[in-house]
Amino acid sequence: MSGLVDFGRINDRALAVALAVVSGLLPDGRQEGAEWVARNPNRPDRKPGSFKVNLTTGKWGDFATGDRGGDLVSLAAYVAGGSQRDAAIRLAEVLGIDPLQGAR
Repeated sequence: MSGLVDFGRINDRALAVALAVVSGLLPDGRQEGAEWVARNPNRPDRKPGSFKVNLTTGKWGDFATGDRGGDLVSLAAYVAGGSQRDAAIRLAEVLGIDPLQGAR
């Protein structure tokens, strides 16, 4: 797929359904207030606690390792171990929207 990916639109749509997106990416987590608390899928966490995602802003971080990001596309990329572009395209497909700029 060629063209410029509309990261802002994808993030906005993902944030509108943040609980569904985050629970799909981190299914072993749980909601605590405005946060999703889970195990870091990229290290051998024994229990949830240090890895959190803010369901209002999309910001996420692992306070034990310092890994963090500012939106749900970066979270999807981190979980998948891939690029932001690939994660945005996959997330857009799951959300049922065209990932390219100018597509509405």
